[in-house]
Amino acid sequence: MKAKDLKDIFHKELNQIYGKDEVASFFYLGLEHHLNVARIQLQLEPEFTLSKTEVDFFFEILEGLKQQKPIQYLLGETEFYGLQFKVNDYVLIPRPETEELVDWILKSYKSRVLSSELSNPKSSIVNRQLKILDIGTGSGCIAISLAKHLPEAQVFAVDISESAIEIAKENADSNGVEVKFIKADILESSLWEDVALRQKGSFDIIVSNPPYVRELEKQEIKPNVLDNEPHLALFVENDNPLIFYKAITDFAVDKLKSNGSLYFEINQYLGQETKQLLVDAEFKAIELREDLNGNDRMLKGTKK
Repeated sequence: MKAKDLKDIFHKELNQIYGKDEVASFFYLGLEHHLNVARIQLQLEPEFTLSKTEVDFFFEILEGLKQQKPIQYLLGETEFYGLQFKVNDYVLIPRPETEELVDWILKSYKSRVLSSELSNPKSSIVNRQLKILDIGTGSGCIAISLAKHLPEAQVFAVDISESAIEIAKENADSNGVEVKFIKADILESSLWEDVALRQKGSFDIIVSNPPYVRELEKQEIKPNVLDNEPHLALFVENDNPLIFYKAITDFAVDKLKSNGSLYFEINQYLGQETKQLLVDAEFKAIELREDLNGNDRMLKGTKK
């Protein structure tokens, strides 16, 4: 079958569900993932033809999309901050907002290092090993991206799900980085007592994208997310929506070095409430930042 005819079938079956542009994106993602064929190749070779086996793969993808399963799960991978990550229904699909958080961390740290080098070439921030902790790592996208772009860093990542950790380990291996993964629950004392994390004031950076969607916000979630992505990593009770943020903030007070940084991805509706946790914990230089869509989505505080 010609690729252009298969693409027409995708549009006929899916446009009413997703819209023309998104359907085209799905089709081209499938081509790049399964056949390593770029979009431009179809324009250069309008008669490009797929084998029966290749067509069968695309019809499997089509059926999954008709059931509103995420394209990333159907393909088994996604791109995040220029890297490829395996994903399945044990882990959240990485979002663009989380890429913005990673970018903020990297730029802030590198700016701090540059400033330190200019003012004092022998400064300890330049010469000692950077230690980073990612809490609720899921696919490992934050921890692995930071490890890739900060090769001098020692990176730790925590998740409550053994299945998520297995995926994250595969992603670390495939991206050529070393991350220490730990199975633990931030709401339980086991995380505090882990031998790798026991030392007070041991981390330069702690980052987390914990569950933050309230049950009352479920109606805002698209079916492809609500019916497929792990609720454990998404939802919190309406009456205690900041439970993870409070636990992580308390942990960070104990485990961050002086002038160490705490970063959060947050619920856009609870920006001020989440910020107040850091105020109450006496963090300094607290910054609430909007994402590219203008929503309160990221928070940073520095330990005194």
